[in-house]
Amino acid sequence: MDRTVENLMERLMFFSLKAHSVERIPFIWFWPEGSPGCAIITHDVEELAGRDFCSKLMDINESAQVKASFQIVPEQRYPVPESLLSEMRQRGFEINVHDLNHDGNLYRERKTFLERVQRINQYGKQFQAVGFRSGALYRNLDWYDSLDFSYDLSVPNVGHLEAQQGGCCTVMPFFIGKILQLPLTTTQDYSLFEILRTYSIDLWKKQADLILEKHGLLSFIIHPDYIIEKKSQDTYKSLLEFIAQMRSDGKIWVALPREVNNWWRQRRQMNLVSRNGAWSITGTGSERAKIAYAVVDGDKISYEF
Repeated sequence: MDRTVENLMERLMFFSLKAHSVERIPFIWFWPEGSPGCAIITHDVEELAGRDFCSKLMDINESAQVKASFQIVPEQRYPVPESLLSEMRQRGFEINVHDLNHDGNLYRERKTFLERVQRINQYGKQFQAVGFRSGALYRNLDWYDSLDFSYDLSVPNVGHLEAQQGGCCTVMPFFIGKILQLPLTTTQDYSLFEILRTYSIDLWKKQADLILEKHGLLSFIIHPDYIIEKKSQDTYKSLLEFIAQMRSDGKIWVALPREVNNWWRQRRQMNLVSRNGAWSITGTGSERAKIAYAVVDGDKISYEF
């Protein structure tokens, strides 16, 4: 877990307030209804076995009243029947495009990328998808302007166990040009089961605590392909119970990625206005927004409503 960006921004705010002898400053809170944090579940469907498990996985999700997005590989890996896509939509789940054929070569060469991205964008329209994730989280942020999507899910917070090293060092969504990035902020299920060799959710719980300390985004990848077996499936059910409990305790807003994308774009366009000595928020979606304050608290910044 890397929270460097949050730490830097908080220090910058602290010194700015101190330099101007200001104790507190209002801002539009990060999440709707004043929620302390947010959580999203994403399912990357990698092989035929995973595709065939999607209906069962939706049953599992619905048992905890948690909806998720399914990232679908449009070519070569498996057929994509319209009946499956329709079922996902009708049941309230989201569909995104997952690479083109998941061969690891999407970003290898600029020419190849430009050829493939045309088909990727076409599949986005066909699937009615507003989000994209590349295979194995490969990425080249300088090329993102060619993607015709509203948000992307391909940048990890850290990349120690990923095919491509590095990460964004933040637990918050952020813009890359026109595209909103919803970073992966927790360990993938594959890394947990196959690399770390554990079927406990203790690591996910520790990561959740660290993310929520900064009021960030809890973002999970759970592959249908890797939770077919009972042991891994039970681990995922434990994660869902944990998420549902945090929601009941008022600690997180559980949302679909597209809902987070919509909120973050609305929040970006909102304005904080002072009228007759009182603050208010204007703009689309402002009825869900809350005014918070960044406050000098000893040698650090804290937040209050």
